[in-house]
Amino acid sequence: MADVVNLNRFRKMRQKEEREKTADENRVRFGRTKAEKLRDRQEAERRRADLDGKRVEGKAVDGRKVDGNTVDE
Repeated sequence: MADVVNLNRFRKMRQKEEREKTADENRVRFGRTKAEKLRDRQEAERRRADLDGKRVEGKAVDGRKVDGNTVDE
């Protein structure tokens, strides 16, 4: 005599395996460690500070006075 098989259990098990596979692929594609994120954030801040330090304010550009980040007309 054959054993009774619950098809819902196998369907759910297969779906779970597919979700886990997709999650693993996404971890590889998009995942970064906390240290990597922190390093990138610090590097961006360092570049921003360096660029701000080189900014020249109060210069005339095309006959308009530049004040900070805005151009006053």
